[in-house]
Amino acid sequence: MTTIIAHRGARSIAPENTIAAANQAFKVGADLWETDIAVTRDEQLILFHDDSLQRTTNVAAVFPKRRHQVFTQFTLSEIQRLDPGIHFIEHDPFGEINKGSIRQEVLASFKGEKVPTLEDALNFTREKNWKINLELKTLPKNFKDFPITQRVMELIRRLSIDPDQLIISSFNHSWLRQMKAMEPVIEIQALIGYSESKPLDWGEFSFPTYNARSTLIDEEQIVRAKNKKKSINLFTVNEKSEIIRFIDAGINGLITDYPQRLVPIIKE
Repeated sequence: MTTIIAHRGARSIAPENTIAAANQAFKVGADLWETDIAVTRDEQLILFHDDSLQRTTNVAAVFPKRRHQVFTQFTLSEIQRLDPGIHFIEHDPFGEINKGSIRQEVLASFKGEKVPTLEDALNFTREKNWKINLELKTLPKNFKDFPITQRVMELIRRLSIDPDQLIISSFNHSWLRQMKAMEPVIEIQALIGYSESKPLDWGEFSFPTYNARSTLIDEEQIVRAKNKKKSINLFTVNEKSEIIRFIDAGINGLITDYPQRLVPIIKE
């Protein structure tokens, strides 16, 4: 059965990369959730995607003079003054509020939602007996030498998280090798397709699993990877026609903004 991977949580119906988004993904039946690791100025690990805080938080209201700064220029306490929930409600990024897809009591619960720490995310995943895919992203220039792999592994070990509940993914394949060297049993997945236009670079097919950009792949590439005994997950797949196409092609997993759409297609 095709694995349903909630992209930054169920971000079409909740503020992305928050515990609320993870919880919504869990409730609709996603197999796991995917999220992004960022670092604050005081070197705390948080969940965040963009370098800028403006797309997904109310930073312009809370820190109007600093709204253009990147996340590494804010401390954890400053980051946690922001409200991704209010921003989601006001901007309805996927139009799901306007469609009436989110109950009012659920929307109301988003108010006051915080940007979570990585520790929050790992604890939530463990409490739900669930699974999380942690993407290690390239950090802004002022943090380019931050030891992200070591710090993430230190936290995983400190919390005694079961490796079976974890996946580490990245476009930086050397980081994946570092994580594997530190913890051989941990699952790693190589992201490919950073560019939206350049052909996918499978390298030497040296990783067991590839997470590939769906707009750059075709059935021939899928067959070639499968013949090499590789697993393939695709990002980001939201439309029913594409979901069915890729399932028929034998894809292992689909990373989606709409896990609530995939569950009825795949599991029912």
